[in-house]
Amino acid sequence: MNFMKRNKFYLLLIMMICICWGCKSKNMNTVTNEEAESTIVENSNDTKTNDNESKEESTEESAVKLSDFINPEGNTLFTRFITPKGYKRVEAAEGSFAHFIGNYNLEPDGTPVYYFDKREKAGNGHAAVFSMEVAEEDLQQCADSIMRIYAEYLYKSGKQDKISFTFVDGFVCDYEHWRQGYRVKFSNDKPYWEQSTNPDSGEETFKKYLRIVFAYSSTLSMEKESRPVDISEIQVGDIFIKGGSPGHVVMVADICENEAGEKAFLLAQGFMPAQSFHIIKNPAHSEDPWYYEGEIKYPLRTQNYTFDEGSLKRLDYLE
Repeated sequence: MNFMKRNKFYLLLIMMICICWGCKSKNMNTVTNEEAESTIVENSNDTKTNDNESKEESTEESAVKLSDFINPEGNTLFTRFITPKGYKRVEAAEGSFAHFIGNYNLEPDGTPVYYFDKREKAGNGHAAVFSMEVAEEDLQQCADSIMRIYAEYLYKSGKQDKISFTFVDGFVCDYEHWRQGYRVKFSNDKPYWEQSTNPDSGEETFKKYLRIVFAYSSTLSMEKESRPVDISEIQVGDIFIKGGSPGHVVMVADICENEAGEKAFLLAQGFMPAQSFHIIKNPAHSEDPWYYEGEIKYPLRTQNYTFDEGSLKRLDYLE
């Protein structure tokens, strides 16, 4: 009997030891699994962090920067501005207006826009500044800057007989009269020609002619000297214009094209008060100054003005 009891006691003791060991093993396994899960979560977080860092680096690498489109060493439109990926600059025939604009000297990269009184214009809405004189008077504003660059082209290319601009009242002020010694006089506020000096085709005489044009011509007269064109036919020298007092006008200064024939272009402007003629940025993507044909919709928003449909026009100055 005592033997039987002892055997039962030992059997019960063995069973209790096994149960305790099993519980301990289970707890150990639970801890191990928790630690493993923790390790997986940490690794997962590390992986996500690395992925995010990679994505951020990739985003930074793919982000558009103004420097992608600017060669700071270039001193003309053709050498300063880089065409967008997949686009090639439209070839400009030597001697053409597009060739003249493309090779027009620019101020060093980073030069600010200055008003006629030498004050610096605030803001950062321009991508380049033309090396174009602005006289110390508030005359050479938006339309005037464009008339000046057309006049300079005709003057320097030996086509001085084509230089002609219309005053707001309709008076035709042509350079041919001016260089022959005629000057604009007024009677009852109406302009007329009167020969009052010797013939002269010098540069100073040419600049004086431009000043009288700037004084009596504007976007109102310029709009009458232009005709509508379709965006698909856009070319260097075309303008977006709204005639008025004040109105505004910007000029297409450079054009490139992709394999599908879609165009992109740069816009140049003067403004008021009189200031440097400059290439403006595109407010739709300020780090990319090009305006893309496929993006154009009206009203068209530029840096300082919004143009309505039908505002794209071609000037008759070269006809």
